[in-house]
Amino acid sequence: MLKEIGILIRKEITLEWRQKYALNGILLYVVSAVFITYLSVGAKMGNLAIPTWNALYWIIILFSAVNAVAKSFVQEHQGRQLYYYMIASPEAIILSKMIYNTGLTLILALLGYGVFSVILGNPVQDQGLFLLNLLLGAMGFSASLTMVSGIAAKAGNNATLMAILSFPVIIPILLMAIRISKNALDGLDWSVSTDKLLSLLAINAIVAAAGYILFPYLWRS
Repeated sequence: MLKEIGILIRKEITLEWRQKYALNGILLYVVSAVFITYLSVGAKMGNLAIPTWNALYWIIILFSAVNAVAKSFVQEHQGRQLYYYMIASPEAIILSKMIYNTGLTLILALLGYGVFSVILGNPVQDQGLFLLNLLLGAMGFSASLTMVSGIAAKAGNNATLMAILSFPVIIPILLMAIRISKNALDGLDWSVSTDKLLSLLAINAIVAAAGYILFPYLWRS
């Protein structure tokens, strides 16, 4: 399975490299959203309240992740899915997409963090905790949105269905990530965030395990 996962991840990277307009569009979305936020709130560097900075950052990252991960199964036409069905296991397919989407979401989160730091200032006092939170948040977003994207693709690429199904799963991950990043912004000790980090890790594990178990039944349909 490890070999299948590696080959499928390379396939995802190759397709993304060939269709650069998709990645470029998402990157443009991140940069433009941050700049529009700067113009809308009229905030100069370091002149934005910390809770507002935190909320705006995660809102932009959330919508960037949705745009990036939503196409996981939408871009796979029926003939290609039948080909995958014959050469790879469904577990390898869902794990490869989760891993790839985690990397893509993490890149978008880091890009947004850099753009935020340049345009709106960087009030983060604990960089290590903040970056760890970004990694866990990217894992949670990708795991939940990848599975929901597969369900929506089987239902005729219904965007409304994806929004409805992802909302109950995304909200706990988003709220936990916002709380942890607030602690990192305030420079609080790691012990304050330990329980929240473990809760976020547990949510990610539950979502990933559910996707791993349920996806084979979805794939056979």
